[in-house]
Amino acid sequence: MLVIILSLLALLVIAVLAYAATRPDTLRIERSLVIHAPAETILAHVNDFHRWRDWSPYEKLEPDMRREIGGAPSGVGATYAWQGQGKAGAGRMEITDARPDRTTIQLDFSKPFVSHNIAEFAANAQAGGTRVTWSMQGPAAYMTKLMGVFFNMDRMIGRDFETGLAALKVQSEK
Repeated sequence: MLVIILSLLALLVIAVLAYAATRPDTLRIERSLVIHAPAETILAHVNDFHRWRDWSPYEKLEPDMRREIGGAPSGVGATYAWQGQGKAGAGRMEITDARPDRTTIQLDFSKPFVSHNIAEFAANAQAGGTRVTWSMQGPAAYMTKLMGVFFNMDRMIGRDFETGLAALKVQSEK
């Protein structure tokens, strides 16, 4: 009986691992919110890593994590590296493009696992304000695919984006 149970368990593990391998090779998360402020005001909060503590949901994960802000003071070339002891993990961001309507950030994680993504904040004027879209895209490593079998990555990360956009709205509409 024990051999049958262990065989079924091994078969289940193999099936989950095989299913994870069939998941999409890319990951894209995106959320939008209308903010009643001009794009230049909104993106000023994004382009200056010193201001991220005011609105980024990731800053609250580990308030005492080690941070290093360098490169340009803001905009292209600005860098932000972090090293947390738990939830925040570790990684580095660098602003690679800063236009009046968009900011692009190279986002590299080294912990809890290595991943390389592009984050983008697009600001499009519309009646009553500016629609800000925060997106992240990149290759889905096997570990990301495996996590996606058990966790809805879009919902999990998307909630963080929604929280961050709401805080960015508060900061930009002051």
